[in-house]
Amino acid sequence: MQPKRIFLYLLIGSVAISAVVAIGVVLFGNFGNFEVRVMMTTLTVTVTSILGLACGAYLESRRGRTVPIAGIALSIAAALMTFLIIWNVYDRSETFIKATGSVTLLALCCSHLSLLSLARLDKRFAWSQMLAFVAVWLLATILLYLIWFEPAGESDLIFRMIGILSIVIAAVTVMTPVFHKLSAKENGVAAIDAEIEGMKSRIEELEREKAGMVQEPAAE
Repeated sequence: MQPKRIFLYLLIGSVAISAVVAIGVVLFGNFGNFEVRVMMTTLTVTVTSILGLACGAYLESRRGRTVPIAGIALSIAAALMTFLIIWNVYDRSETFIKATGSVTLLALCCSHLSLLSLARLDKRFAWSQMLAFVAVWLLATILLYLIWFEPAGESDLIFRMIGILSIVIAAVTVMTPVFHKLSAKENGVAAIDAEIEGMKSRIEELEREKAGMVQEPAAE
């Protein structure tokens, strides 16, 4: 079964379970620790399914493998680690919580880049995807540094960098569908022009053949 279809079924199932639990809470008015954990678990499955759908769609396009496969693996790992925190298995381990946050962050990066990579861009707009990759991984590196080392100080340089990179990523994310649309339109026009030229050449060739066939009986 295709990865995209698997995550789609997981998404449908998690949303259905969340709806059933929510209806049960409304009907019976009992929202204790167990219900909270069930809701958090289904929410985790929902988020994992969305991330997996993004990576699965790019993987099925066969235009890249490393990023989507890594994204799927990281999404599943992040979900399993989150389950252990939700159900109080490793909820008191600071190292495990940091590791979970790190894996989740990397899964988000791979999923975001997979979505952006689905766009088919003209060579004029290819720079936007490269910029997205650089900005996303730079931001991820800074956030991982903050998660693990928790630097202390009054310098706001890191936070300024986070703000700048976030703006760049948001801008590229918004522009990518526009670039995709422009690229598709121009590529379509170019393909039509090429087909017209090919048909003109074929018509000229047929006219020459016709002229030759007409001249042969006249010569006899």
